[in-house]
Amino acid sequence: MVKKYFIFLTFILFFLCFTSKYSFADTNFSTDYNVYYSVDNNANTHVKINVTLTNLSQRYYSPSYALTVGFKQIENLIASDSNGILSVKLAKSEKGTDINFNFNKPVTGTGNKQIFTVEFDTNEVAENIGNVWEVNIPGLSPTSDFTSFNATLIYPAFLGKPVFIKPNYPNILNSPGNTILFTKDELGKSGISVAFGSSQIYDFNLEYHLKNSNLFPIETEIALPPVTNYQDVVINQIIPRPVNVKEDQDGNWLAQYYLSPSKSLIVDVNGKAKVKLNGEKNILSVNQTNEYLKSQTYWEASSPYVKQASQNLKTPEDVYQFVVGTLNYDYSRASEKKPRLGASLALSNPNSAVCLEFTDLFIALSRSIGVPAREVDGYAYTKNSQDRPLSLGQDILHAWPEYYDRDKGAWIMVDPTWGNTTGGVDYFHTFDFDHLAFVVKGIDSTYPIPAGGYKIPGQKDEKDVDVKLSKGFNVNRDFDIKINVTPSILPFMPIKGEVVIENTGNSLLDPQEVKIISKDLNPQNKSVIISEIPPYGFLSVPIIFNNIPFLTNENDIITIQVGNKEFVKEVKISPLYRNIWILGGVIFVIFIIVISIITGRARRLPIS
Repeated sequence: MVKKYFIFLTFILFFLCFTSKYSFADTNFSTDYNVYYSVDNNANTHVKINVTLTNLSQRYYSPSYALTVGFKQIENLIASDSNGILSVKLAKSEKGTDINFNFNKPVTGTGNKQIFTVEFDTNEVAENIGNVWEVNIPGLSPTSDFTSFNATLIYPAFLGKPVFIKPNYPNILNSPGNTILFTKDELGKSGISVAFGSSQIYDFNLEYHLKNSNLFPIETEIALPPVTNYQDVVINQIIPRPVNVKEDQDGNWLAQYYLSPSKSLIVDVNGKAKVKLNGEKNILSVNQTNEYLKSQTYWEASSPYVKQASQNLKTPEDVYQFVVGTLNYDYSRASEKKPRLGASLALSNPNSAVCLEFTDLFIALSRSIGVPAREVDGYAYTKNSQDRPLSLGQDILHAWPEYYDRDKGAWIMVDPTWGNTTGGVDYFHTFDFDHLAFVVKGIDSTYPIPAGGYKIPGQKDEKDVDVKLSKGFNVNRDFDIKINVTPSILPFMPIKGEVVIENTGNSLLDPQEVKIISKDLNPQNKSVIISEIPPYGFLSVPIIFNNIPFLTNENDIITIQVGNKEFVKEVKISPLYRNIWILGGVIFVIFIIVISIITGRARRLPIS
């Protein structure tokens, strides 16, 4: 994946007569930039910056120049003007690398131009990770510093056409060959993000720490990375094995455990995730939709502050742009791990936000205007914490929101945090391959807890989340069925039992039709649709047959059909007089009654 960086371009201006300290850049010089990013087959990038500095006044000139480029790793730097090579001074900074030089010969006079070039190589523009190539170039800030600005991206032809381009304009999409040109007007404040590939695959190894400090047994659960409309997941191993894995209303996979008093347990989970670019459909019922419109802790959709802020917002995009433009990411607060503010307090403290505040405010504002929204917590791929920060939990995870698009019938992920910190890269219209969901929170703003959040005292600094890029994604969908019915059945009584469908594969078992068929029992045919079952999970379907005639004496076969599999269970129906246990029991009861009667009569005999 490619790291996104701001390119900060500044220049130092000197003047002939005045010593005032205000800037003359806007009124006394025009600046025209043509920047070329040439990516080679090894994902290294040659950056060439051509600058034309034009004097607009007789009274001012520029003898030197300074650029701060947002790359800390640059090589083969060369700067030159029309009179030859320039002597350059470099200095590392928090924002990248400062490049300073004096021109060989200052240019004076109205309309005269100082033309110069800065070239260097860097591995921080493009990156080939896993199944995906990405190129990310941050936006211009501020655009008013540039009279014109053109950015040209040249990428290896073998990559084919990009799967997305940000910003997305018709002429950009139709760019010929392997060259894409962006102009200042097209860019605005947005950066450039281009991706090649169909999906990204991750390996994950997760550790969960559980402890029962009570004097009585408890039932607890952990959240596994689930299948969502943006990702497929396989769970290859869970040690120790859970009692069951169930799916909640938000689609989370919750693995259940029983802990005896004072017991501690470490659960290791290994699996893979395949992240897709576009979300699949997921139709919501009216009741589900209403759940995602409720005001909750941290998502105060009905609070006066949120209502006031949402007055002029009509669409999810309006909400996204408002959040990106209102909040400012507080890097110091992320490192200090201060408490979560929630939407209302985020509006009161817009300069002290981390990813949770961006997420909470988006959800609250969306719900306040009638748009269902919820939170996603998980892992996000980044190598630059300044550009794409992570700030959730001890394992430094990430949080982002998603809203429900009724027209598309799908949940749409967005990331206003990174939209803010990357200087306007579009995380609304097109997402990326970098976000891996661990949990989805829509019914409850604080639960379930994502992997990385299961800590016990003394282990807060331990790393429990290990995610790596991977290859290959093997799905095994299989299941087993157990039929729990008494093999010997008495007539005149209803027959009760259960069918247990267990997911023995490594991926989500889709909803299934369970057919229960019998030759003589009533009803002879029954059909039930069961919901999807996570790996390591099971569901139970009750079996109930009506009373059987009193004198029935025969065997029957109960057949269970699920998908292309069939399971059978033979049951024996015995009349009362042929069941040795019942018959023996009846004889025993009669014997007890007779003895009781005889004993009672003996007690009433007179004593001589």
